[in-house]
Amino acid sequence: MQADYVIIGAGSAGCAIAYRLSEAGHSVIVIEYGGTDIGPLIQMPAALSYPMNMKLYDWGYRSEPEPHLNNRRLACPRGKVVGGSSSINGMVYVRGHAKDFDHWAEIGAAGWSYADVLPYYKRLESWSSAGHGGDPEWRGKDGPLHVTRGPRKNPLFKAFVNAGRQAGYETTDDYNGEKQEGFGPMEQTVRNGRRWSAANAYLRPAQKNGNCTVVSGLADRIVIENDRAIGVALVGGDVIKARCEVIVSASSINSPKLLMLSGIGPAQHLAEHGIKVVADRPGVGQNLQDHLELYIQMAASKPITLFKYWNLLSKAWIGAQWLFTKTGLGASNQFESAAFVRSNAGVDYPDIQYHFLPIAVRYDGQAAAEGHGFQAHVGPMRSPSRGAVTLRSADPKDDPVIRFNYMSTPQDWEDFRTCIRLTREVFAQEAFKPFVKHEIQPGVDVQSDAELNAFIAEHAESAYHPCGTCKMGAAHDPMAVVDPECRVIGVEGLRVADSSIFPRITNGNLNGPSIMVGEKAADHILGVDMLPKSNDRPWMHPDWDTKQR
Repeated sequence: MQADYVIIGAGSAGCAIAYRLSEAGHSVIVIEYGGTDIGPLIQMPAALSYPMNMKLYDWGYRSEPEPHLNNRRLACPRGKVVGGSSSINGMVYVRGHAKDFDHWAEIGAAGWSYADVLPYYKRLESWSSAGHGGDPEWRGKDGPLHVTRGPRKNPLFKAFVNAGRQAGYETTDDYNGEKQEGFGPMEQTVRNGRRWSAANAYLRPAQKNGNCTVVSGLADRIVIENDRAIGVALVGGDVIKARCEVIVSASSINSPKLLMLSGIGPAQHLAEHGIKVVADRPGVGQNLQDHLELYIQMAASKPITLFKYWNLLSKAWIGAQWLFTKTGLGASNQFESAAFVRSNAGVDYPDIQYHFLPIAVRYDGQAAAEGHGFQAHVGPMRSPSRGAVTLRSADPKDDPVIRFNYMSTPQDWEDFRTCIRLTREVFAQEAFKPFVKHEIQPGVDVQSDAELNAFIAEHAESAYHPCGTCKMGAAHDPMAVVDPECRVIGVEGLRVADSSIFPRITNGNLNGPSIMVGEKAADHILGVDMLPKSNDRPWMHPDWDTKQR
């Protein structure tokens, strides 16, 4: 088999690239190891805890024991299914803050400033302000990715925003618009009650136009001749050839793994596994970043939380209602209020994110023993800790070695303690008085720095936002893996485009920025002019240097 372009991975970025290249008239083959995404467990938004905990849809990766988190091995779900992680994620849509992308440009990713990427966010979005406010001039109206908001009918969603206001924070009507900072509604990639994954938004339309084919298989290595990528060898022996280029969009875990299996990476590490070095790129697999978060849980004094549906009969009813009408509680991810705030005066843009949920429950579906409750997921956005993805062996079927090196600096601990204390202050506001019974976790007796540190070490969980392992930067940067056009430095005809190329992690959830990378990478691959830069100036707190809120 052969095509103009071969894409490895039918995930957030890969689907977007497949759509844009096939739309331009090129033949595209997408290699995807996972199976179909058809079925209610993936397509029903409220069922999100199921696919991310099922080996059928998830690679099932875990970190190595994390030395600063009591040697716990943390889950690192990655989608092993059509649509990739956009088919198993929480469907939260966040662009990232303008300053995130300006920072990318400043450290070597020229052409990726906020002014450069905002037009691509507008191109990918289909967003309507009808009925829920927002910033229509900052949003896209007719892109493939439908972005909506939940109904926010539960009074706890409004209590969270009101409590933030009472605590002195900003509110925002659209954190993806002009003003990210503040408390307000959360956005989700849901369309007409269904998960609107990259597969639904991009891959199926690409397949319909006749230029895009999806091939099932596990990539063994990229075939490279005379320093040029010419195709992809699959486990089992088949080779799929690329007339123009090979594009790796296999995730921040699998993309560096595949590059190293193909001879692109730190020379000494490759030699240890008997892999012939094609390009000595020491940055491959390094610079691994993620967001950690805690669940600050409160017991509710009234039975108004989602816990009343936490039984077999109610779940069956919600499932049936969704199956036949695509409405009801099943049609939302239940993350319907959010916040982005700054931890301290002198921090110029938000460095803490909140997801609010009207039930006390974990991502693995375990409800708090207290029964009725609610929680804020909270965590710092820009941890200074860095980890790495390395090879366990030269066998493509073996999991890579994932070491996040979480909480490895004093700054991490200070930031998390601040998160807990600021969250307690929000829950103590008047807006929550009718609803709060008591604090479930950490618990009111956990107050000192040492007590909070012990709680963090035992309870911090990944928000599942790994990135950074094939860093984009200037061609002369020894730790850069791809240049600002996503081309792998040292190999012709090969690009990487997914969250692995992020030089630094962005604010919030990473599905939106990953799709944006796919959109922009497609224009680089096609060799067309980039979309004109935006002149829009984002809101910045006028007193950020002297005030925390």
